[in-house]
Amino acid sequence: MIAGGNMRRRRRIDRLMTFVMWGALFVAVVPLVLILAQVVIKGIGQLSWDFLTQPEPFNQLEHSGGFGAGIRGTIKVVFIGSVMAIPLGILAAVYLTEYGRTSAFARLVRFLTDVMTGIPSIFVGIFIYTLIVLHTGSFSTWAGGLALGVLMLPIVVRTSEEILRLVPPDLREASFALGAPRWKTVTRVTLPAALPGLTTGCLLAVARAAGETAPLLLTAFGNQLMVPWSKFNGPESTLTYQIYQNSNSPFLAAQERAWTGALVLVFGILMLSVAARTIALRKSIGRR
Repeated sequence: MIAGGNMRRRRRIDRLMTFVMWGALFVAVVPLVLILAQVVIKGIGQLSWDFLTQPEPFNQLEHSGGFGAGIRGTIKVVFIGSVMAIPLGILAAVYLTEYGRTSAFARLVRFLTDVMTGIPSIFVGIFIYTLIVLHTGSFSTWAGGLALGVLMLPIVVRTSEEILRLVPPDLREASFALGAPRWKTVTRVTLPAALPGLTTGCLLAVARAAGETAPLLLTAFGNQLMVPWSKFNGPESTLTYQIYQNSNSPFLAAQERAWTGALVLVFGILMLSVAARTIALRKSIGRR
């Protein structure tokens, strides 16, 4: 009797917890679906090749043009940030896992990385504005990329460190047993084994940087003209900046462009997230 009562009680608790879990999932997913549906419904109408390649019209009443300048600028600043953050972040993670580990300096690096992860992005924009923009006397593409690099760096460090820790110690020990020095073990064994996970972490950092607006307002600023790919010294528009500017406009045409720009941004970040998940899934399947 006692065993039967305990079994019924466990079943009731199990059903209750299952109901709570599905309720929490519903609460989390429904707002996301509604937001995505709103963006798609209001943004799909203006989406075209011209929107992706043409600059924004100077007359905000016009329905022509698009966010080509912002898309090009986003690619440029994210590329600059990635060139800065990804190599430094991976090297820092290698030091934390392979060399420093429990040293005082390694603990300091981890602490500073955690602090940087929680810093609001606007503070990074103010820092780069004070350090770069005021001294050079101009907003610039590379200043915006530097700000995004600062935001990406702690994400790359922390994710890369966790991925490198997951590499089986047996691989390192086998390499050491064959007489390989530590640097060769890191470059020939540890990093190749962790490559899928490192790629996933870097893509997540890129997705985070691509959606930033606040630091770019103080660094790259904005430009309605199509800036050449080779120019990095002048003001540069970004997709998030153009979305911000057009969403605050009282004109319907500008607001429609903002919705379409939001759709392009969401789709781009979605593609990066899907790529990161796909790489992680292939890694887990490969381990099996």
